[in-house]
Amino acid sequence: MDAIKHYLQFKDFSAEEYAYVFERSRWIKDKFKRYEPYHPLFDRTLVMIFEKASTRTRLSFEAGMHQMGGSAIYLNTRDSQLGRGEPIEDAAQVISRMSDAVMIRTFEQAVIDRFAQNSRVPVINGLTNEYHPCQILADIFTFIEHRGDIRGKTVAWIGDSNNMCNTWLQAAELLDFNVHVSTPPGYEVEPERAGLYGTHHFEQFADPMEACKGADLVTTDVWTSMGFEAENEARKAAFADWCVDGDMMRVAAPEAVFMHCLPAHRGEEVTAEVIDGAQSVVWDEAENRLHVQKALLEYLVVGRVEN
Repeated sequence: MDAIKHYLQFKDFSAEEYAYVFERSRWIKDKFKRYEPYHPLFDRTLVMIFEKASTRTRLSFEAGMHQMGGSAIYLNTRDSQLGRGEPIEDAAQVISRMSDAVMIRTFEQAVIDRFAQNSRVPVINGLTNEYHPCQILADIFTFIEHRGDIRGKTVAWIGDSNNMCNTWLQAAELLDFNVHVSTPPGYEVEPERAGLYGTHHFEQFADPMEACKGADLVTTDVWTSMGFEAENEARKAAFADWCVDGDMMRVAAPEAVFMHCLPAHRGEEVTAEVIDGAQSVVWDEAENRLHVQKALLEYLVVGRVEN
């Protein structure tokens, strides 16, 4: 029996696998837009385990499974034995015997790693404190749709070196593009925490304007990620100069696009001028979570498909 393929970090796939998943995403999205049914996951079940709440993650996975002919079951750890002390290893053994794939959105990466080690079916990282691979999958697909191949391009990450930033750095290593990171002092990238196996595809900048110069994509996230709410006021003060505004976009490349994984706080990490402006592709980016995750589920559950 072949080893189970999981998607726990961006680096779990090869560049060749990403090329395949992006092409499948394009094909699946085109079918969806033409109202042509496509049900490769008929009679298959995805279990979605949420310790961290989400709108986009739940909606995109649940709708995606429905559109692919399958079903999705929502479990909140507060309403299940996982929230009452059942060992993760035991839960994984049981849940994976009753489903065809599991998506987990939780705090510690170690939780999803332990679950995957004991699962008989593919496990997908819907977000952890350390990584957010499904979002970067959607972001890169969105860039490809709007601007073509991301190889050799420059992404400017402005703000916190959080799970999104960590995943962009992994993606840059795999897909051969560059990331300019600018964070306030004390919030710099930690290569080991980011899970990097190389550091030559990213550069850190003290000045966010310098990081944005010539960038093909400028992107950011909320200053206070879920689980760090106690730091909110301190972060607002520290990040005050890291709000993506029109000046930053003007020093980027003329065809640069702006992305944000949402939800956004206009006037904090990004101005309304930018997120609602002509260079913003945030709504396409949000929709593409649906399409790339359908391609991801297809690949993990049924394998490669030729059409």
